[in-house]
Amino acid sequence: MADLYNNPQALDETAAAAHRIEEDMRTIWFENEDIQAADEPYLLPLLEESFACWRKDSDEQAMPVGGQFVLLDLNSNVIGSAGTMEIYRQAEAIAAARQAAADSMTSSESATEDERKLETVAVPVLTRSDRRPFCVLVYVTDFLDGAQAKSIAQLSALHFRTCFYRRFEQLYIKDLLLQQKRTDKEASRRDALFLAAKRLYDQFDVTSVLSEMLSSLEQLYPNSIAQLYLSQDHVNGDSRVKPLVFKNAAHDLVAKSFLEGKLVTEQDRDGTKRLAVPMTGKQAAYGVLCLTVNASSWDDADLPAFVLLADTAGTAFENAKLYEQSNLLINELRLINELTKRLNQSLKLKEIFKFASSELLSVFDADYCCVLQLNKEKNQFVVMASNIPAMSSEHFSPEYGFCGIVHRTKEPLIISDYWHTRVVNSKLMDNTGARSLIATPILVDSEVVGVIMVAHKSANFFSYDNYKLLQVMSTHIGLAITNASLHAEVRRMVITDNLTGLHARHYLNEQIQSRQRKDPLGALILVDIDHFKQINDTFGHQVGDQILVQVSSIIRSSIRQGDIAARWGGEELAVYLPGIRSEQAYRIAERIRTHVEAETQPVVTVSCGVSEWTFENEKISVESLFYRADMALYEAKNNGRNRIYIGQAN
Repeated sequence: MADLYNNPQALDETAAAAHRIEEDMRTIWFENEDIQAADEPYLLPLLEESFACWRKDSDEQAMPVGGQFVLLDLNSNVIGSAGTMEIYRQAEAIAAARQAAADSMTSSESATEDERKLETVAVPVLTRSDRRPFCVLVYVTDFLDGAQAKSIAQLSALHFRTCFYRRFEQLYIKDLLLQQKRTDKEASRRDALFLAAKRLYDQFDVTSVLSEMLSSLEQLYPNSIAQLYLSQDHVNGDSRVKPLVFKNAAHDLVAKSFLEGKLVTEQDRDGTKRLAVPMTGKQAAYGVLCLTVNASSWDDADLPAFVLLADTAGTAFENAKLYEQSNLLINELRLINELTKRLNQSLKLKEIFKFASSELLSVFDADYCCVLQLNKEKNQFVVMASNIPAMSSEHFSPEYGFCGIVHRTKEPLIISDYWHTRVVNSKLMDNTGARSLIATPILVDSEVVGVIMVAHKSANFFSYDNYKLLQVMSTHIGLAITNASLHAEVRRMVITDNLTGLHARHYLNEQIQSRQRKDPLGALILVDIDHFKQINDTFGHQVGDQILVQVSSIIRSSIRQGDIAARWGGEELAVYLPGIRSEQAYRIAERIRTHVEAETQPVVTVSCGVSEWTFENEKISVESLFYRADMALYEAKNNGRNRIYIGQAN
C-alpha cells in the first residue's frame, strides 16, 4: 500500500482498475440497487461500518506518513478519522477537513493549502445510480504535494465507495434473505393451515374436530399450551377441553373474548402471554380458544394464523354439530316411525302400555319406567306398565309427586339430580334410588290422560335431546291410546244393548261358542218378564223400558264377574254361566226371580228356563242349549209364570 502512495503511475493504474471493477459490478443482478433519500435516516450506521471496513482493508500502518483521512457527512459532521498524522495536529486536520468538505459541496472535489503547509483534498463520494454525493472523504497531509495528495484522495475515495457498496449489498442481500425467510415461513404456515383446515373439514364427529384442532395448534405452536372453553355441553375425554364459565367477565380473558367476539390478549409479569379468540361458526360462537405462550418466543405475525385457525375450527365444529344433529333427527324419525308402526299393530290398551314401557327403557337406556293412566271415574293415576314389580297397579292422587306436577302444569319436566333437588316426594325415585328423571304428560285433546316417567340411577344422565324426544314419543303413545280406547268403545257399543247395558245377543252366542271349545260344561238361564205387554199397555213404554233396566240391573248384581248377561230380544234376557251345572244355575235363577219380585216398581215377576251342557253330550251347540232353555221357559209360563223350570236333554 505504501508503494502505491509513493508511485503516481501505480496510483493511476489502481484507480483505473477500481473503475473497471466498478463497471463490472454494475452488470450483476443488483446493479440498479442503490441508496435512496428514504435511506438517509439509516445511512450513518452504514457509513460507520463501511469506514471501519475501509480502514481494515487499507491497513492504517501502511498509510503515508503525515496523512490523515476524515469521513464526513453532507453536513460536515465527522463520521470517522484515520491516519498517521501527529496527534497534536489531528484537531487542526479535522478542522481543515470540515472546511474542505463544505467547499466540496460547490464542486465535485476541493483541494486547498493553508498557512501551515497542510494540503487538504476533499472528494465527494457519489451514488452509483444518479451520481449524487452522500458523504465526503477528505485527505489532509503536510508531507505530499497537491498532485500526490489528490491521487491518494481519489483512490481512497474509490476504495471507500467500493467498501460502502459492498457493505450496502451485504445488508441488501441480508434483507432479501430475511424477507425470503419470512416468505418461506409464511408459505410454510399457509401450508400447515391448509392441511389443518383440510383435516378439520374431513372430520364429521365433534370430538374428532376438537382433537384435530388442538393437535394442529401443538404443531403450529410447539412451545405453547392450548385450551378450549366450550359454551355448550359436550362430553370429551381431553383434559384441554373445558366448560366456559362466566364468573368475572370483566377480568376473565376467556369470558371477555366470548362476550366481545374478538381476540383478547394479556401478558403477565413473568413474561407469559395469553391469547383468547372466539371459536365462531356461521350461526353462533361455540367457545373460546386460548393459547398460552412465552412472550419472548411469540411473533405477532402469527396472530392472523391463530385467528384463522380458530375461525376454521368454529366452522368445522358447527358442520360436525349439524351433521350429528341431522343423524340424531334421522334416527329419531326412524325410531318414531317404528314406534308408531308397532303401536298401531295393537288395539288393546294393556299391550300398548306394556310395549311403550319396554321401548322407552330401550330407547333412553333407562333403568326404570312407569306409564300411568288417569282414571277419571276414581280421579287417580293408575300404573298401567312398569318394570318395577312393586309399582304394578299402584295408584296415586292427581296431586302426588312428579305425576301431580305434570298433571297440573300439562308440561314435561326434567330432574338432573333428585337427591340434591327434592322438589316433591316420589315413590318411584325413593324406592329405586334413581337420581335422574324425565317425565311428560300423555295428552288427548289438550287433556292429560296419563303420564310417562323414565328414570336412571346416575345423576345428569338424560340430555335435553332425550327430554325433547320423550315429548314427541308421548304424542304418538297418546294417539295409540286414543285409537285403542275408541276401538274399545266402538266394540263395547256393538256388543252392548243401549237400553239395558247388557251384552247383545250375537256377543252372547260368540262367547258360548268360544267357551264350549275350551270349558268342560256350562249353563244357560233365559229370563222372561211376565205380562210385559200388559205393563206397556197399562203404564206406557217408558215404564216398560224402566222395568227392563231394573230387571237387567238385578241380573248383573246376582251373577259373578265372569258370567255373561245379554238381552235376548224384547223382554227376554239371558245369562250364560260357564263351569256351572243346572242345579247351581237354578239357585241363581231363583235369586234373580225373588229379587225381581221384591225390588221392581211397579212390581213385576219373571219366569226362567234353565239348560246345561257338558263335554259328554253327543251334540254340543249353542242352538241346542238355547232350545232346551226356551222349552223350559215355555213350560214355566204355561204352569202359572213366576217360576223356574229346567230343560231336559233329549
